[in-house]
Amino acid sequence: MSAERRPASFYWLAAFFALFVLFLYGPVITIVTLSFQGPEGGLTFPMRGFSTYWFSKLWEGIGVVDIGAALRRSAALGVVVMLLTVVFSVLAGLGLRQRFRGSGILFYVAIASLIVPSIVVSLGIALEFRIVDDSIKAFGDAYEVGWIQSSYTTIMGLFTSGLGAHLTWTLPFGLLIMIAVFNRLNPAYEEAARDLGASPWQTFRFVILPIITPPLIGVAMFGFTLSWDELARSSQAIGAYNTLPMELRGLTTTVTTPAIYALGTVTTGISFAVILSAMALTWLIRRRRARHGSDAGKGMV
Repeated sequence: MSAERRPASFYWLAAFFALFVLFLYGPVITIVTLSFQGPEGGLTFPMRGFSTYWFSKLWEGIGVVDIGAALRRSAALGVVVMLLTVVFSVLAGLGLRQRFRGSGILFYVAIASLIVPSIVVSLGIALEFRIVDDSIKAFGDAYEVGWIQSSYTTIMGLFTSGLGAHLTWTLPFGLLIMIAVFNRLNPAYEEAARDLGASPWQTFRFVILPIITPPLIGVAMFGFTLSWDELARSSQAIGAYNTLPMELRGLTTTVTTPAIYALGTVTTGISFAVILSAMALTWLIRRRRARHGSDAGKGMV
């Protein structure tokens, strides 16, 4: 019996999907490839040699920009955003499990920042902090507070206005994930723990938390990568020191060597490393659970 032939539509859709993947990842592949140009290479094809020359030039510095400092700032901010996103998303998810008056409105308010344009959010946060700055300066002038009059500038910065701007982007994603997770969580596990005398904290720590750990890893991955790549919400609210994406945007108008591609390759590599690490950790947790489940089954035989 001959195998059933696929219809022509299958091949057309497969070709369309291949073009979509090429459109999606083609720019990344191009930048990564051109970052390995030889010392005489330029910003376009054909490549002139193959080397890591531009990566070494990158670490020497590009003009007046300290790439290492910008990378450390972005990494530190990303880690803080990741941790806060995980904690707040879990707490909000637990809170919204209980139906209370206004819970629906609270949910929509929490995710509304996904709808508002990012640049508007950034401008709004910057305006709020400038109002606070003006109020502090007015207070210093009114009561003649010396250190405010002489040295105070602004409270805007990486871990104040910048952190708030990034959380308006990461928290809605984390909240949506955790709401989906808790909606699928079987309450029988919690009831069994309470029947055995577990306190609410013990129930959360020893029952709920192990169950939701894989999704939490996903929330953490979203928190870091969204913060790591964020540009629009950082543009007006980051303060005096730029993050790596902002430095990269500024360099695109001044740097005319493949060093800019090398920087793009490094930032993309860090993003993929975080994603692959999260996937590997999730796989290890599921494998461990499956192994322990099989061992428990053997013990009952």
